[in-house]
Amino acid sequence: MDLTRRDVLKGISTTGAIAIATESTSFSLLPERSEGSSNIPWPRTSGSPVIDSLRPVIENSRDVHTNYDKVREVAGWMAYEELPLPNLAVPFGMEKTPDVAIDFIMVGTTVDTAFTDFKTHVKFQIDYAGEHHSDSDAMFACLKRAMDNGVPMLDGKYLAKMTRSDMQKIFAGNIEMPMLDEKLELFHQAGTILANKYDGRYYNFIRSCSPKLYDNGNGLVERLAAEFERFNDVSQYEGHEVKFYKLTQLGYWQIYSGLHGTGAFKIEDPQKMTAFADYIVPVGLRLMGITSYSAELEKAINTYEMIPRDSRQEIEIRAHCLYATALLADEINKIRPADQQIIIPQIDARLWTHFHTTSWPHHLTKTIMY
Repeated sequence: MDLTRRDVLKGISTTGAIAIATESTSFSLLPERSEGSSNIPWPRTSGSPVIDSLRPVIENSRDVHTNYDKVREVAGWMAYEELPLPNLAVPFGMEKTPDVAIDFIMVGTTVDTAFTDFKTHVKFQIDYAGEHHSDSDAMFACLKRAMDNGVPMLDGKYLAKMTRSDMQKIFAGNIEMPMLDEKLELFHQAGTILANKYDGRYYNFIRSCSPKLYDNGNGLVERLAAEFERFNDVSQYEGHEVKFYKLTQLGYWQIYSGLHGTGAFKIEDPQKMTAFADYIVPVGLRLMGITSYSAELEKAINTYEMIPRDSRQEIEIRAHCLYATALLADEINKIRPADQQIIIPQIDARLWTHFHTTSWPHHLTKTIMY
């Protein structure tokens, strides 16, 4: 049976998780202390430019706080959960054709944003192949449905010339796909680059990159952010550039999770991947007491006020999401034996699966980045 994103993140055996988590990874037992702010612990597990860019936000936040004592408390029991990696992040059996699977995931990731109507708060949903799908699962199901009907969804030359009418037909569901016009523009942008430089396929782009996320500008994440504007997920915070790279990393994580065992897709530095700063993971951290918000921000979220993209509050929510999950991974690895170390996306998966359907309100930001 084919599994949805929510299903697939529920896991595999601990043995499989260990094999990836320990690949090219070493962990320190003590958190680093942030320069210029000696009472702020800093994560040591990542070595990621994303984590490194968060310092100015964490040290100067006004509306979001991470409780390090609570991080340690949660780690004390979460360390004994399985915390598996997904056993299949490539839906609809596409892992059997890796080049198609890679294209499918990356095309979907291009428009993997905003699936809840900002006014009515109704989620986008469809029925496909005898199963009900919602949110990003529904989006991927729409892509597969279109492919079943002969639409060349994986060809950049087609994406570059799509019309709004095409989008309405492809993404027909219970409501109009949120941010449909923005998603059409994203397809146009990415499709044009793919058609002009990579024979229309993300697969060819990926083959032209280093098998590392970061490799002196030729890494998978670096190249994707540099060549495709929609993946350059950065914000400015008091004069500092903050890297989030949510979708920039997520597409690769889904492919890696599904294909690493086949040898069809490699990432040589998976320990440099962070959590994926979206709407849901911050809710999980908030409900666990790991993060807390100012009264002003709490009220804005609970009354469904829009929090503008690149505003100080939005940046702080996302930055503390990445910071707190990195700290949590560190604390868990202090407790677990050497052969059961984890990487940060396993924490992200744990929070996303448990809180994806929660009724607790999340922040509302209209953005193409998540």
